[in-house]
Amino acid sequence: MDAQLVVVVAGVILVVAIIGSLFFLRGYSGRFTFDTRNGTQPRASEGEGNTPGVAMKGRFKMLTMGVGAVFAAVVAKLWSMQMVSSDHYEELSQQNQMRTVTTPAPRGRILDRNGVELVTNRPSLVVGAYRDFASDPIKVRHLANVLGMPYTAVRRSILDYSQSAQSLHTVASDVRMSTVAHIKEHATDFDGVQIEERTERVYPYGTLASHVLGYTGTITGEQLNAQDDSKDAAGAVRYQSGDIVGQAGVEIYYERLLQGIRGEQTVHVDAAGNVTGKAGAIPPRAGSDIKLTLDLAIQQACEEGLARAMAMGKQTGYTSDAGACVCIDCTNGDILGMASAPTFDPSVFIGGVSNDDWSKLNGETSGNPLLNRCISGQYMSASTIKPLAALAALEYGVYTSGQTTTCNGWWTGLGEGAGRWCWDHGGHGTLNLQQGISHSCDPVFYDIGKGFYYDEDHPEGLQEVYKRWGLGEPTGIDLPSEAAGRVPTAEWKKEFFSSWPDADRAWGPGDMLNIAIGQGDILVTPLQMATVYAGLAENGKEFTPHVFLSAVARDGDGDAVAHQPEELRSVDVRDQSDLDLVHGGMKGVIYDTASTASHFNSLGVTVAGKSGTGEKADDDLYAWFIAYAPADDPKYVVATLVERGGFGSTSALVGTRYVLGAIYGSHDSVSAAGGTHDR
Repeated sequence: MDAQLVVVVAGVILVVAIIGSLFFLRGYSGRFTFDTRNGTQPRASEGEGNTPGVAMKGRFKMLTMGVGAVFAAVVAKLWSMQMVSSDHYEELSQQNQMRTVTTPAPRGRILDRNGVELVTNRPSLVVGAYRDFASDPIKVRHLANVLGMPYTAVRRSILDYSQSAQSLHTVASDVRMSTVAHIKEHATDFDGVQIEERTERVYPYGTLASHVLGYTGTITGEQLNAQDDSKDAAGAVRYQSGDIVGQAGVEIYYERLLQGIRGEQTVHVDAAGNVTGKAGAIPPRAGSDIKLTLDLAIQQACEEGLARAMAMGKQTGYTSDAGACVCIDCTNGDILGMASAPTFDPSVFIGGVSNDDWSKLNGETSGNPLLNRCISGQYMSASTIKPLAALAALEYGVYTSGQTTTCNGWWTGLGEGAGRWCWDHGGHGTLNLQQGISHSCDPVFYDIGKGFYYDEDHPEGLQEVYKRWGLGEPTGIDLPSEAAGRVPTAEWKKEFFSSWPDADRAWGPGDMLNIAIGQGDILVTPLQMATVYAGLAENGKEFTPHVFLSAVARDGDGDAVAHQPEELRSVDVRDQSDLDLVHGGMKGVIYDTASTASHFNSLGVTVAGKSGTGEKADDDLYAWFIAYAPADDPKYVVATLVERGGFGSTSALVGTRYVLGAIYGSHDSVSAAGGTHDR
């Protein structure tokens, strides 16, 4: 309150008090009389004792003291405000005239393992206005005409109540220089409009690795509420409405590293809260750059290899409309490449995605492009699971290394009425377990499934081994929305099909035969299978797959934080000879069949792997091919899946071979149309 106003108010209070006292005194005038017998001196008619007159004198003294006390208190307060606390009230007055608003910070870049920019920033000219600018419709319409925007859209942006009244409200981004020049040349016509330079995300390689990188967008109400409900660590970024944050992939998983520290701008405001000027500012600090484990060349090979695999599937008469391809370093868990199709362009989210684009990106008719099939797609494993089934059979004695099965194309181990075909209806002849892996002979694994079903001591030993290698649970990769897959058991079937009759819910021998060859109700992700094969290549040791390599120091000199390989699990195997048998079987997959060997003979290193063909009711075949190389000293694992792609050794093989060829500098020149069609 102004000091002069305080004095006036105090004076008014004092005058009112005095006038009130006079009226109070007049109210007792009838109690005094004049004694005319002894002169004109007034006396109280009732004497000098405890009379109304005496009481009135006491009241008058008390009133006088009260008024004096009030006046003294007012004077003391005025002296305190004017002399003692003047600096404090001056500071409060200044604060009432100033506000602090924040300015956005550039996000950190995302680089590949060699420092190549996969996501970066570019400057963007932004036209903004303060909220009071909307009070002049003529100016708003003029600005709308200059920007080429609808009047209502401009006005709505200026009046955006999700931002503070004193913040500069963005009206248009990526404004042309000619438009900026016009606004600056006619500054008097655009009083309250300002031009700022901000940054926007740039994706130099377009759709490349979009599922890994993710995208950004305006923070949602749910995210703001979650922030309010959570107990963030000290120093964590606190978000405001309108902030741009990660929404998928690395952008959201490493949001705290990539998000910068907002700057602060002090502004002067009038009594109505309108901005009248600017004062000091603290510039924003950019977020940390991070390096991923991705290798640009290998990532490009995964994308191209998957595209070629899908094209081969279409060439052989299948839909081949989606798929996944992942390359992992089996010695440390580094994800070197991860491709998913169909893909999407993350730049479509810059400035806000339209409803039409959002519907397409999430629609089944467009193939759900936002789904990262490497980590979120769940499929039957098909024959790629047979190496694990072989290890389980050896461990529990269900099938020995010297045991054989005679395959004539039709298996009747459960009776003629429950007979089943081998993928090769002509039959493989008599095979042992290692040969059963190499030729992917279904009857060998039907015998394994039957053996477990009737094993009273270990009826679910097969499922136990699958789970031991990590199936049925997430790998723990540092990306959001990873699926767990499924290893079906008797208990699971009973609960899952709770509406079925009890007889149909019971676990039967057919269920066990299905999961022994990777069909039926078993579900895996491409990353899970790549991790399993990395463990097989490393004799049981699996590392947690990851895409984060390091955070670059803010001064650009070295890494502030570097990832250390984490062992996910070490799987106990009954004997090294069991692993040797499986390794030998997977090398046979590559080299024992001439048509498959023709693709890999020119690679320059030996390869071990497994094909697979998944069957789904009322759907085309799903193609798999997983391999690791070099077979004698493994380093790389590549897994390719093609949805509705036909046979694994026809289409998926092409993708895996292309990636290995890019790594070793030896591309495949052989057509895959004459593959073995195994499962």
